[in-house]
Formats: sequence, structure tokens, C-alpha cells
Amino acid sequence: MIDVKNLIFEYPTKRVLHDIDCVIEKGSITALVGPNGAGKTTLIRCIVGLHAPYSGQVFFDGDDVHEHPRECHRRMAYLSDVFGVYDQLSVRQCLSYTARAYGVVSIKIQSVVEAAAERLGLTDRLHEKSGALSRGLRQRLAIAQAIVHEPEFLVLDEPASGLDPEARHSLSQLLVNLRGGGMTLLVSSHILAELEGYCTDMLIMRDGRIIDSRALKGAASRARRLRLDMAQPTADLNTLLEAQAGVSQVVVDGNVASFLFEGDLSARHGLLKNLIEDGVAIAGLSEDRVALQDAYIAQIHEYDSTPKDAGQ
Repeated sequence: MIDVKNLIFEYPTKRVLHDIDCVIEKGSITALVGPNGAGKTTLIRCIVGLHAPYSGQVFFDGDDVHEHPRECHRRMAYLSDVFGVYDQLSVRQCLSYTARAYGVVSIKIQSVVEAAAERLGLTDRLHEKSGALSRGLRQRLAIAQAIVHEPEFLVLDEPASGLDPEARHSLSQLLVNLRGGGMTLLVSSHILAELEGYCTDMLIMRDGRIIDSRALKGAASRARRLRLDMAQPTADLNTLLEAQAGVSQVVVDGNVASFLFEGDLSARHGLLKNLIEDGVAIAGLSEDRVALQDAYIAQIHEYDSTPKDAGQ
């Protein structure tokens, strides 16, 4: 759905994004993670067409976002980390106003407002002033405003900031439901443990670069990360694994290999058969249960320990 190619963004005295390439697949919930100052918000604003890049392109279903912004904006939505609602307007009025701003025709205003309120659990709050809502309900209203025009792609920048644990759990379930309704989501957050519960993919940023892109474990992922335990190390195991159908992102550490595998149980059987015939001393094959935070920390440490070119 989203294809970012060779994206560079810079302010007058500093380059913030360095030759970014990434893909956000249709029907996914992608976590965008990285330390403060990594460039996450700048990348998001380039993706939704609010920042014009120095060079490079962002495609939304084949359309260049910066060449056709109005057409793309009708099909996407963005909620920044600092959002606002009109305190003196009722929830219904806020949603109606936003729907009109997005160009929803008058005859459909009532139906889209009620649909958005129902999706966000705000139906019984439509008559209330938005200024009287709790922090969690105001967050729900802000998301309802973002999706009132029924977009296909939703971008959320730090959506759980300031929410209590119960409200964050409710938000996580809401995002899963939005994806279940056919929406694609990109979520930037520092709360990695919660992202792990609902995200299907992860992009890790550091110093204005994408340093890792991977599918995550779980039924929602298109591919599973598997762990291969061996009785003894195998020479050229990377090459052997990468030659197998459905295998990608291979990492070998001593007697353990981790990789993404796209295939059913029958395909796993075929993979094991091929590896045994190639002389790999397999002791076990299982789904890799490395936590999202562990994977993130490991990737950051690997990036930081890699020598950088003087020009970077």
C-alpha cells in the first residue's frame, strides 16, 4: 500500500532522513519504533504529504503522495501526537464538522458520523461536550475524527501517550478492530510491550535511517519467525537457509539460527527434510519467541557497534 523510495529530508542546517526505503503492506499494523530524535515523526509527515522531501518519493497504491496530495488524503488519515478537539462542541458536532472538512457529501454526514461513533464506542456520548470527556474518551474522539471519512490508511503518532493502563488496553483492542475492518495502520510508539500485542510488522529507525524491517510473530503476521537449534555449528548455514523457498532475514549465532519462514506445516516439513539432506545437525525447530523489545534493543546495539563511514 505504501512504498517509500530513496526518501531524503533535510532542514536548512541538518539532514534528518537519509535515503529511506520501506514498504507498508496492505492490511498490516506496522510499528514504527526508535529513540527520540530518530526521525519517526518527520518520516510520518513525509508519508502523509505534510512535509515535502528534499528528494525521493512516497507512493500510496501507486499514486505519488506529493504529486497528488488531495486524492491521497481522501483515502488516508493522520493523528499527530498532539491532537485537539473543539471543547465547546458536542461529539456529534465535532465529527460532523470534520466530515464536512474532508469533503463528505451532506447526505452522508449523519451516517458516517454515527458509524465512526459506533466504531469508537462513542454512540452514547454524541450529545456530550467534548471538553467534558476524559483523556481516554478525547483520544477516542480524535481517532473518530481521523476516520470519519472512512480512510483506507491510518497513521497514529504516539497514540497511547498520557493514557492510563486501562485506556491503553482499550486503544490496542480498537486498533485491532480497525484492522479487522479492512484498515491499514502505521503506529509510532515507545510502548513496545503493547505494540507487540497487535502489530504485524516493525520498522526500526536510528539516526534518520531504517535499520531493520521485519514481520512479527503471531497469527496476524504473513510470515513466522522460526528458531533452528543445531547439535553443532554448520558451515555456510546462511547460504543453505537463504536458498530454501520461503526463507528470509536469516540470523545465525553459533548453534542457533533465526529466520522468517512463509509457509504452512507441510512446507516446514519440506524445509527440515532439505536441511537434513544438506547435512545440518538439527536438534529442534520452533517459533522464535523473542519479544519485540528484545529484538529492538538487539538491533539498536548491532547498529551502534557497526563502524560508520566518516560521511554518515
